Formats: sequence, C-alpha cells, structure tokens
Amino acid sequence: MARRKFSTFNIVCFALLWVVLCYFVIAGSGINFMTVFAIVASGIIVFAPIYKSKKREKEEK
Repeated sequence: MARRKFSTFNIVCFALLWVVLCYFVIAGSGINFMTVFAIVASGIIVFAPIYKSKKREKEEK
C-alpha cells in the first residue's frame, strides 16, 4: 500500500496543533521533568515520520 505524502499544509497544521497541545500541557501542569519528557517524546513521534517522508521524497527526485 502506498503512503500518502505530506504536503506543506499538512506539516504546518501538524506543527501548529502540536504547539497548541504542548502549550495546554505546560499551562495545566507547569514545567517539570515529566512534562519536558512528554513534550520531547511527542515531538519525536510527530516529526520523525514527517522527516522520513520528506527525506524519502528528496531521494526519489
């Protein structure tokens, strides 16, 4: 099954949604180790597939 490619609009929407959700987490619980860990882990989960997709797209060209 072919994967869908991320458009620039999709990437911007994902990034803005991630920033807003991170803001809510920080505003709700403050900054401590677990909050920072959750934000870093979620950033990896959100942005690693986008990075891999863009890297694969560049290699195909």
